[in-house]
Amino acid sequence: TCRSPRCTTGIALIWDYQPPWWLPGGNAQTIYSAKLARRYVGSKPNWARERWDTPDGDFVDVDWHLPTVDLSEDAPLLVLFHGLEGSSSSHYAQAFAQEAQSRGWRMAVPHFRGCSGEINWQPRAYHSGDYEEIGWILQKMRRQHSGPLYAVGISLGGNALMCWAGEMGNSACTVVDGIASVCSPLDLTASGHAIDSGINKQIYARMFLETMKPRAMAKLAQYPALFDAQKLMAAQTLYAFDDVFTAPVHGFKNTNDYWHRASAKPRLSKIQVPALVLNAMNDPFVPANSLPRQNEVSPQVTLWQPQAGGHVGFTSARFPGDLKPMPEAVTHWMAHG
Repeated sequence: TCRSPRCTTGIALIWDYQPPWWLPGGNAQTIYSAKLARRYVGSKPNWARERWDTPDGDFVDVDWHLPTVDLSEDAPLLVLFHGLEGSSSSHYAQAFAQEAQSRGWRMAVPHFRGCSGEINWQPRAYHSGDYEEIGWILQKMRRQHSGPLYAVGISLGGNALMCWAGEMGNSACTVVDGIASVCSPLDLTASGHAIDSGINKQIYARMFLETMKPRAMAKLAQYPALFDAQKLMAAQTLYAFDDVFTAPVHGFKNTNDYWHRASAKPRLSKIQVPALVLNAMNDPFVPANSLPRQNEVSPQVTLWQPQAGGHVGFTSARFPGDLKPMPEAVTHWMAHG
């Protein structure tokens, strides 16, 4: 059975996010929040790194937030799974760290392989459907922590988290008390093509590839026969990159197979743990017509689909804007339903 009393209700108030008038449109909201908005007020969040050995002879680096006050042993623990090319330094991770501290919660950011600043050892990296990794991390967290355990995934991390919950069914309730995905590409085909099209290709696909290509080439230096270097360096889209690297390295036939099999949307109807799925309708990465509807999800899944917010771009209204609104709303839902 679920540890949370909300397991049988699935009821929560809809979050009516209102963007600043001076940030019109999804692209402005996305870029401003990532680059210019205040991530925290006061001192910068501090992290202590812990390295976990994985069952396949690799490692995962987990950053634990160091609170400025003492917390009780059974204080809630929030585990944040970052997005594509993210880390504990990402704007949303720092914003969640401040919110967790204000609630008296512990917080940890496990890094997907290769995202902690050090290349991992095995001939693999990470991908949007990496739910086995999610499961291993959460099980280890559960064994170490006696209090409430919540997990939130941002973008790619949220898709993988929802894949895990769908695959686990009732068993997820023995591990976590609640989960949330924020701006996740739950239909990877729709989101992949959106990122690779028009102005998105010039802004976002190019930005991601600037860091993804060097990491892939570093992996090739470890394992020289892993993929075709010339094809990878020629890739101008996420589709092309995934076709050369992500898909074949992680056991998929090609990009189409990867995007189809790794999407969380078909699994949302199988989720049996309280789950919040938050997506802005004007997210440049996630087409509104690809978002799940109520009849496509289980009764345990709460859908928040505000009109604005871009891609993790929920800035507060008062200039210069901070990132408090979304972490505050998500953690409140986790604590109270």
